[in-house]
Amino acid sequence: MDPIRIAIVGMGKIARDQHLPAIAGNRAFGLAATVSPHDPGVEGVPHFAGLDDLLASGPAVDAVALCTPPQVRHDLASSALARGIHVFLEKPPGATLGEVAALQAQADKVGASLFAAWHSRFAAGVAPARAWLAERTIERVTITWREDVRVWHPGQAWIWEPGGLGVFDPGINALSIVTHILPRPIFLRGAKLEIPANRVAPIAADMTFSDTGGAALHMDLDWRQTGPQSWDIVVETDAGTLKLSQGGAVLTLPTGTDHAEDHEYPALYARFATLIRTGRSDVDVAPLRLVADAFLRGTRVTTNPFVD
Repeated sequence: MDPIRIAIVGMGKIARDQHLPAIAGNRAFGLAATVSPHDPGVEGVPHFAGLDDLLASGPAVDAVALCTPPQVRHDLASSALARGIHVFLEKPPGATLGEVAALQAQADKVGASLFAAWHSRFAAGVAPARAWLAERTIERVTITWREDVRVWHPGQAWIWEPGGLGVFDPGINALSIVTHILPRPIFLRGAKLEIPANRVAPIAADMTFSDTGGAALHMDLDWRQTGPQSWDIVVETDAGTLKLSQGGAVLTLPTGTDHAEDHEYPALYARFATLIRTGRSDVDVAPLRLVADAFLRGTRVTTNPFVD
């Protein structure tokens, strides 16, 4: 079977650190081109300043992986889908719920695969956590996602703009895990969003949720963390406490701790290949919907200006 010819659109850190190695390690794919107005691309691979240039005069591609900021992703995805090209959407899948719904409808109409790629769901501890929780009664969930924005997002102005999500850019990873592992749906009860005086997106958020069985969830997001970083989910159940730490890589159950190697992006591309080969899409917007609800219902509090 011929490899799926894929182009990467947006050659930032995530593309170079994760997408390129994952594609290189998966024989189902062949890197056909890269697209970026700023990055020179990969030696020996055709490179284009824009997706329109690639589609107009470049090599044929079967799929694109969109690693751009979410604010510009809809138009790029729509252009690809209009040509029957399969689309991999980095997280979050879009800047709004409406545009993701439009892309899903377009993909269904043309018969192309659309993949909203929540990479944290493929962390090593997530699948066994989901299986363990399936037969448990959830009593309480605590999410602590604290990191230093200057370390993880230096100089990325887009992340502070409308649609860039601010602290929800990492926080949505936690929500992608929680919505996947808990046996019942969750919904927002309330939120406080701390927004720097010189920005429009939050630098911190404190949120409360409930699942449909009445279990309480609390989420603490903060981009001002220095020293040790925290990416932890603790689930208290009738059978003891489950903890996912290091973003889902480490799973601790009452019986012990398991720490497996990172395989998020290789697993994402394996999933994308399966979707393409079977003619299906995978577009779960539950994490993005919860973030949208936080902006809809949350109380906004102005905090100190942020200077990168």
